Amino acid sequence: MAFAQLTYRDGLRDIEACLRSLGGKLYHMGFRGRVARSTLADANDSHDWRIYANFAQVLIRIARPLYASDPIGVELDQSLYALDSTTIDLCLSLFPWAKFRKHKGAVKMHTLLDLHGNIPTFISITDGTVHDVNILDEILPAAGAFYVMDRGYLDFERLYGFTCSAAFFVVRTKSNVVLQRRYSDPVDKTTGVRSDHTVILTAIDSAKAYPDPLRRVSYLDVETRKRFQFLTNNFTLPALTITQIYKSRWQVELFFKWIKQHLLVAIVRKRLGLKVSLYQLLQILSVTLFEQTPILQLLQPFDSRENLLDSTNQLILFEL
Repeated sequence: MAFAQLTYRDGLRDIEACLRSLGGKLYHMGFRGRVARSTLADANDSHDWRIYANFAQVLIRIARPLYASDPIGVELDQSLYALDSTTIDLCLSLFPWAKFRKHKGAVKMHTLLDLHGNIPTFISITDGTVHDVNILDEILPAAGAFYVMDRGYLDFERLYGFTCSAAFFVVRTKSNVVLQRRYSDPVDKTTGVRSDHTVILTAIDSAKAYPDPLRRVSYLDVETRKRFQFLTNNFTLPALTITQIYKSRWQVELFFKWIKQHLLVAIVRKRLGLKVSLYQLLQILSVTLFEQTPILQLLQPFDSRENLLDSTNQLILFEL
């Protein structure tokens, strides 16, 4: 399975075909016989998934301190987390328990991402019908930390739990939320910030669920001409920083594209002090996985012209 992830294989048949083409190198990697997709399927079916879940938690605990000092694009001393979910489509006939729609199956992966290094700190997999906001019941907010969320997590009773835990949130608001402005602070409109207001909830149920004041920041994206409004319980950071915190939430979207890769690679990159990006390192490993070459040597620059000139028997096709 590690081979499949690091080399971007799409299925069991793909894994089987690629491993067969590397038959001369498999023995030294511990393979003592022919690799069949039926064997891989049986292994997937019989192995306890909790082995991989526990191993992932071990890797997360190792990786988080290694990336704790990495810049996050926001001038913020506190921890910053992004919460989001992604839907993974499944075949309903093969996974009848993964109910989503009448003729479609799916599961949801809810992820709390530490934006220092984009390391997941919490992952919950549910069926596709579970609403995002319900996951807030499973999150234990850390005092002083910031949590950024999209408007799908706008539930004032649950958000008040963050305030009671001395944690901060930044969430995109909805157009139907009824608010009353109490105070206005000046803003620099050249930055895109349009307003910075202290507000209270006026709807009876909302005000009962969240009795404290909130801060509403409006921002205009000059490129798309799209206006955003954010709610937060932090009243000390500049309004522009609040918008930057929300913008950093896109890192969790990138993480969902990256989740199929191996967290172990991120740890290796940091411990070896490699300057290449994770993407570059994954690409190099995908084509050299069975080569008996040290990683540091793989990353050394290679002058192919110099090697060609050293060989008197090598013909040069193009004089470049």
